[in-house]
Amino acid sequence: MPLKLEAKPRLLWLQGVTCNGNTHSFFNLPYLPQLLDKLEIVYHPTLKGSANFDDVLSCKSSCDILIFEGTFDPLLKRNAKLMSEVLDFYSHKAKYIIGLGSCASFGGMFKASAPERNTGLIFNESLAQGPLLSLASKVINLSGCPSHPEWLGFTLNMILQGQKIEIDELHRPVELYSNLAHHGCTRNEYFEWKVDVKEFGLKEGCLFYAQGCRGPMTHASCNKILWNEVSSKTRVGTPCFGCTEPDFPRSNLFTTKKNMSIPQDVPLGVSKRSYLTLTGIAKSFHIKRLEGKLFDTKKTD
Repeated sequence: MPLKLEAKPRLLWLQGVTCNGNTHSFFNLPYLPQLLDKLEIVYHPTLKGSANFDDVLSCKSSCDILIFEGTFDPLLKRNAKLMSEVLDFYSHKAKYIIGLGSCASFGGMFKASAPERNTGLIFNESLAQGPLLSLASKVINLSGCPSHPEWLGFTLNMILQGQKIEIDELHRPVELYSNLAHHGCTRNEYFEWKVDVKEFGLKEGCLFYAQGCRGPMTHASCNKILWNEVSSKTRVGTPCFGCTEPDFPRSNLFTTKKNMSIPQDVPLGVSKRSYLTLTGIAKSFHIKRLEGKLFDTKKTD
């Protein structure tokens, strides 16, 4: 539903069970002051707003855009008030609801504290379940642990401009989540020729085969829209953990699960048989250029 822009849209930011990671991430948005100038902040846990927290809890305010950060816990209280009641009130007032981060999207990290009851807003991992399921048409999920600041900036600007936001089956904007984290990774050539790396922090080698990298099966634009406009996890030599996906977090994040030396999970859309065939062919070649250091002064073929 496009917003009427005679006045600044009113934004309300609520939190469930959270580490504040998405708030901290958002504050790194390069054009944050300019974006905030276009909005009326009703309430944010850190920013100054037009309403105080007691007014918010008393359901005396209103909003056009509701952002929810953190896992939904139906028993969570703030000042003796159930946050489930507060969320229910403002979710019916809002024209847009943004589930910010993997906790708000799917349950995420804090689902583990009470897995029998904690969920995202409309998904429990990938199962359609949550307190706002009946309002799912309003919900946009921006998964990530934390979500990239540019992703929220993009979404808010699309809303401000009255543009339709196309979403996938998990209610994530396709403009942001149609790519894989693998796309744009500077290690792609190492991946293609199956040159793996045995330790972290190196610029050379692929992290998929031994270090637990989930880039080839994770929907995220981290290597297209860089963090702080500079880098990403794989660019500094640590694996993608697949934090935008419904099954995050998994166990043994720094390890690639294998069956008989074969990765248990293969790149998205590739059959295991095809993957094994291509891997066998690639490993039969030795590319000297890929076996040395990137910054070696010695000339290689």
